[in-house]
Amino acid sequence: MAVGSSQSSRVVVFDLGGVLIDWNPRHLYRKLFADVRAMEAFLTRVCTQEWNEAQDAGRPFAEGIRLLQARHPAEADLIAAYFERWTEMLNGPISGTVTLLERLHDAGVALYALTNWSAETFAQARPRYAFLRRFRDIVVSGEEGVIKPDPRIFDILFRRGGFSPQQAIFIDDNPPNVAAAERLGMRALRFTSPASLERELREAGVLAS
Repeated sequence: MAVGSSQSSRVVVFDLGGVLIDWNPRHLYRKLFADVRAMEAFLTRVCTQEWNEAQDAGRPFAEGIRLLQARHPAEADLIAAYFERWTEMLNGPISGTVTLLERLHDAGVALYALTNWSAETFAQARPRYAFLRRFRDIVVSGEEGVIKPDPRIFDILFRRGGFSPQQAIFIDDNPPNVAAAERLGMRALRFTSPASLERELREAGVLAS
């Protein structure tokens, strides 16, 4: 099925964090640091994106925290807070994108999600957002043991969803993930704002004016 087929047969795949859900560790650590520069240094040097991605790829948080505390014992409490107070990193839905999701659902578009997220913390997030029930399936990296942009997690999505890359539009805020989707044959959109996404979805023919 080509991207130009009828609206009811389209497939749209959403990333979650940064697209539909405002997740950012700074929402928590601004409460724990008096100085923004010290907070940024901590997130750059200690609880780094690479460290967090290991949990997204399936490593238990208990193990990740233990390893990091052993390397940075003076910051053990701040490291522990990453999991103990993880829900404070959630700042609610990105409402404009959720509105677009609802419009796509009402139009009969087949909706899927593909997210880099720890299985442990996604279990905490999922009950908080009713709109997640709009998805036919959500592929969570922490449950699969592989993260975007690895093509293997996209293959899991295609297999479970029963559609080909050419049938789907993929939305993500991370350029490497967008590039990976494009290489696999998906029409990929880099998310920057709900307004720009609405325009791009109209141009793609899956969202009515």
